[in-house]
Parts: sequence; C-alpha cells; structure tokens
Amino acid sequence: MSKVAVIYWSGTGNTEMMANKVGEGAKAAGAETEVFSCDQFSADKLDDYDAAAFGCPAMGDEVLEETEFEPFFEECKSKLSGKKIALFGSYGWGDGEWMRNWEETCKEAGAVLACESVICADAPDDDAQAACEALGKALA
Repeated sequence: MSKVAVIYWSGTGNTEMMANKVGEGAKAAGAETEVFSCDQFSADKLDDYDAAAFGCPAMGDEVLEETEFEPFFEECKSKLSGKKIALFGSYGWGDGEWMRNWEETCKEAGAVLACESVICADAPDDDAQAACEALGKALA
C-alpha cells in the first residue's frame, strides 16, 4: 500500500475542499492518506510518503501564496527529486500561469508529475471535484 500526503494552503476554503477530494481519491484507490495544511507539515516528513499532492491557489499576480505556502514549498523542493507528486489549486482571475510556472519549478527540482494538474476558477464544481479525486487516485 502506498502512503500519500496531501498538503495545501487555502484562504477561502476552495483549495481545502480540493485537498479533501484529492485525499478521498487516494484513499479510494487504496493508499494510506493524510491531509495537512502546510503549517501542519514540514519538508522532513516528505521522506515518510511515497507520493505527495500540493495545493495552493493563485495569489496576487498569479503566484503561490507568499507568506506561508511559498516558503514551505521552497523547503520541500530539495526533497522532490524522484518523488511522485501532483499539483492542484483554485484561482479567481488569469489563465493558470501560476500553475504552469509551479509545474516547471517542480520538474526542474526532479519531481515526477503523476498526472495533469487540476485548477478551477473559484469554488470547485462537480467536474473539478471529480478531477481532484482522479488526481488522488493517480498518486495512489
């Protein structure tokens, strides 16, 4: 059985909802799964998991949340080489540039993207929730 960590930051609850759906998908596929907000997790814990999903909404000029999530993720980057990961998040404007940039950063760090990232505008609708569950299953 694989062990999956789902780690997120959420300001409005949209990305938290997505994280919970990712966790449900991974559990449904048979993985031992835990969901954490980024302040409940540390980069050192990544070694305890076979795979990880990271979730963060677009902020400001289509960037990761800069106060909590971005510093947390910077610490995680050194642990991503060869790690199976997936990314998700919501946005209220723009075209998903923050996710494309984030994916590139992960690839440069040597991460193995398990599937296509999931983004949605504002609150996740039924399609976005199903995509989050599929993302979790792809990690399991």
